[in-house]
Amino acid sequence: MTVPIDHIIETPPRAPSPVHGFGTLAVHAGAPHDPTTGAVIEPISLSTTFAQTAAGKPVGLYEYSRSSNPNRDNFEQAVAALEHAKYALAFGSGSAATATILQSLAQGSHVISVSDVYGGTHRYFTRVAKAHGVTVTFTPQIEVDIAEHIRDNTKLVWIESPSNPTLRLVDIRAVATAAHSRGVAVVVDNTFLSPYVQNPLDHGADIVVHSVTKYINGHSDVVMGLAAFNSDELRERLSFLQNAGGAVPSAFDSWLAHRGVKTLHLRVRQSSGNATAVAKALEASPHVISVNYPGLDSHPHRHIALKQHREGMGGGMLSFRIKGGRAAAERFCQLTKIFTLAESLGGIESLVELPSAMTHAGIPRDQREAVGVFDDLVRVSCGIEEPEDLLRDVQQALEKAVLETASSSNGSNGINGSNGANGHELK
Repeated sequence: MTVPIDHIIETPPRAPSPVHGFGTLAVHAGAPHDPTTGAVIEPISLSTTFAQTAAGKPVGLYEYSRSSNPNRDNFEQAVAALEHAKYALAFGSGSAATATILQSLAQGSHVISVSDVYGGTHRYFTRVAKAHGVTVTFTPQIEVDIAEHIRDNTKLVWIESPSNPTLRLVDIRAVATAAHSRGVAVVVDNTFLSPYVQNPLDHGADIVVHSVTKYINGHSDVVMGLAAFNSDELRERLSFLQNAGGAVPSAFDSWLAHRGVKTLHLRVRQSSGNATAVAKALEASPHVISVNYPGLDSHPHRHIALKQHREGMGGGMLSFRIKGGRAAAERFCQLTKIFTLAESLGGIESLVELPSAMTHAGIPRDQREAVGVFDDLVRVSCGIEEPEDLLRDVQQALEKAVLETASSSNGSNGINGSNGANGHELK
């Protein structure tokens, strides 16, 4: 039996404690001791259904696990606390969270989005939302021209800050102020920074979304998404769609992600420190054209990072353009020994990838290059390894890649000769 909407809304409020710091909340929020055994770590509730004392009268809060589950509830409560939100809803993937928010809009609605948005979000906006009568306008300078793009039917503004993979920042407060003056809601994808570095709701956003797969889970073993917000009306609308669409995570995945949350602050501190060291080394290298990292003073939006990010942190993600073109970029990714050539980000292990051939291969080249995603751009996700080891790995791969490319008469046109058409795109 499906849990009624009003039953879901009656779950306890999920507001953070103003007393405790981030690390304390990360460990204890949504983590009650088991009342029967006293276990300090919650059990995994794998049951799909729950007994009822009479028709329509469940023993406790739960009836059917698609509608709600103890592990999912506890995980949602934990992330809501970390994002300074009243509510959070977990989904089967970050893409499912995005889809559910867009599905909540009426046919004929209009959305404004930053241009250099995540490839999967771009795919949904241009191929799926359009088919359901929702149109999207992309803009590279959303703070500057948002007022020009708002129409009578504009319902949503979609922000990534930092953006993927060029690490551009957006002044969330400035955009929210302009949007709210016209009754338009603001969504911020906070995946690249995590709740530890940035809390978009504190800067005026209405909804914050995450690919939990990345920093929140942090161990590259769960696919999940999440949306957090404070509105009771959003809670009713999005929880209905979550239940009706059924794009929910399993109890086991919710348990794993909740386990990951408990060390989020420790992991992100280390990955951000590592990324800062790598970014500085790349910026000083004669083999590099430019570096995109909001933790550097040279970043054009460094002032926004100082305002929006915890202690002005840059986070664990960066990208850079290497001399030698596509061939040198590809060779760099193949020569690293600690950094693994793979998609995704935010795990304990360090990764490198070539956006033009991998994560953003599905976006037309002219559109990619218009926002800075060139063939020589390498995206880097710094893990929690020792910084000295990462620096040595980057430097040896950088020198070899550039020198080999310069001395070679014919470089490769694509990873494994695929030229990006390998099916592994938009992740």
